[in-house]
Amino acid sequence: METTEKIVEAYVRYVQGWATIPNIKCKGQFEIDLIAFDPKTFERYHIESGVSISKSYSKLSAKPFSENDLKIRIKTAAQRRTIGYFVQRKFGSKEVIERLSEYGLENGNYSKIIVSWGWEDDAKREADRNNIILWDFRLILREIGHLFKMQNIYFIDDTLRTLQLFAKAIEDKS
Repeated sequence: METTEKIVEAYVRYVQGWATIPNIKCKGQFEIDLIAFDPKTFERYHIESGVSISKSYSKLSAKPFSENDLKIRIKTAAQRRTIGYFVQRKFGSKEVIERLSEYGLENGNYSKIIVSWGWEDDAKREADRNNIILWDFRLILREIGHLFKMQNIYFIDDTLRTLQLFAKAIEDKS
């Protein structure tokens, strides 16, 4: 599991209070980053993370997605930062849809979320047209940091413990 995916899962679990199932393998080279379930509202979520801090590719775009360009090494990064990539590959592929149905997620009974390091205005409009919710990774980090500053839970998980220590260090001005 990538670090950004672990952070998103931590946010979903500890800030939102949802149950999670991470890294679900599908047929072929497909994978579901995270499925989440809100036990209070019974709402279900399919969450995909696409976080990049590269100046050229940090924001999610509405540029056209091409399966062919995805296979060309120098074009892969740009393709993975498009709404079309998420719509077609991460949410819409037959392999992902079949696997989601095994968990009871089908026929629009769940929400789709993309976590990104920001997005262009056109990408937001395209996400809205496709009923996809966008979450900004930077805000997720801030909310986790705030929660961890307020609580003294000991985390064994290296990623969560590092975030917690960082939040405490920023708070400690002495």
